Amino acid sequence: MLNDFVLPGAPLEIPLARVIIPAVRTRIERARQEGIPVIYLCDAHAEDDREFEIWPRHAVSGTEGSKVVKELAPRPDDIVLAKTTYSAFYKTQLEDTLKRMKIERLTIVGVVTNICVFFTAADAVMRGYDVEVPRDGVAALSPDENEFALNQMASVLKVRLT
Repeated sequence: MLNDFVLPGAPLEIPLARVIIPAVRTRIERARQEGIPVIYLCDAHAEDDREFEIWPRHAVSGTEGSKVVKELAPRPDDIVLAKTTYSAFYKTQLEDTLKRMKIERLTIVGVVTNICVFFTAADAVMRGYDVEVPRDGVAALSPDENEFALNQMASVLKVRLT
């Protein structure tokens, strides 16, 4: 839920991302109240990232575009990890963090349902995590892509859709 995906006119604007902000905020607030860790996995690309051959330049590390939208901004006690590709597990500290905290169940929210959410959910399932994806907490570039990804996660990965 970074500026470069959510804000109007952003390089990889996903208009539906703005629609899910209230549901995502509610889940984050509930998790904090219940003492459940909130972990942000944020794109942090290098200036010359190879991903820019596929997608417009976005979420370059240190730019305003790489920051979480203000409505969902992390708090000091939240965990913020950088990622450089679709899966939040690939070459990040996520798995070590989850193991250290003895976390076995993940709720994944954010964008893009058929890219980052999907590949992160797949990697989580393959690592043995119990994964939930709330329908009202994810968005894709189109409704069709969103539904396809949700269906694949449910039918192939056995992710719980809520």
